Amino acid sequence: MLELVTDLESTYLTQIDLNEGLQNILFSRNSKSLQIPEGLSIPWGDTLCKRALDEKTPYTNDVANNCGDSVAAKALGIITYACTPIYLEDGNLYGTLCAASSEQKPISVKGQQFLPLFAQLISQYVQKEQLLLQLQLANSTLTLYSYTDPLTGLHNRRAIMDELPRMLAQAQRTAQNIVVIFVDLDGFKQINDLYGHDAGDAFLVEAGLRLTAGLRAGDLVGRLGGDEFIIAGLVSVAISETDDIIAALKARIFPLLVGKYDLGSTQLDYLGVGLGIVVLDPRSYTPQQAIQLADAAMYIDKQRRKRAM
Repeated sequence: MLELVTDLESTYLTQIDLNEGLQNILFSRNSKSLQIPEGLSIPWGDTLCKRALDEKTPYTNDVANNCGDSVAAKALGIITYACTPIYLEDGNLYGTLCAASSEQKPISVKGQQFLPLFAQLISQYVQKEQLLLQLQLANSTLTLYSYTDPLTGLHNRRAIMDELPRMLAQAQRTAQNIVVIFVDLDGFKQINDLYGHDAGDAFLVEAGLRLTAGLRAGDLVGRLGGDEFIIAGLVSVAISETDDIIAALKARIFPLLVGKYDLGSTQLDYLGVGLGIVVLDPRSYTPQQAIQLADAAMYIDKQRRKRAM
């Protein structure tokens, strides 16, 4: 449409990056010999657009005499040139809408009228796109917030219950099994009672960090609530051969959580944690059932450890 109303052979849209000092050509249409390439970046100070805006001369059909020192214009072979700025609602300069020719040509009256009109329409479209991006970013931020435990920064219960179905589906697709680990921190109530809730919070945060540091990339770790955590991952092992992997996981995770904790107001030598580990066929269990089985295994582990004391 711009080509029709301006009767100039090249029409193009630019975006101006004042921080980098560049004018970037986003889109162009070239109908004859003059070629304005998309993706071209030109130093802003050397552009015809900057001169047109500074000198308030939106049109010239004698670029050689009026802007003869413009390296970009000379290299591209521009003789006739017209542009109008694109301003956003906040007054910032977004870019320019331009038309050019390698011949001396007058710009039509319609062209002079339509360039500013099209620039205004583009400005509205750009702002709509920017608003959409802002809304998408805000939505992503809210989603992340709603899926994150505010204390530990781990996945919360909602995120765990959303992620486990995906892990079960992935396990089915890849012919793997899923391992679910229920972690219950022994004596957490006593830590709160003896040292205060700030110390208890510091203990939970540190426990979460230790769990995360000891897991594989791609494993799920989250806090169900209170002193209860969930870990889940995929394993390539037959259900009939799970005893060894359960023993290996206990030997790896238990030492992560025991030992000295610096809780700010006190130093704690933490001795134990309840671990319930199950390896399950993903075709046979729901996420809730998997967590319940891991919870039951954790309770059995706690009773075994109590009897051993």
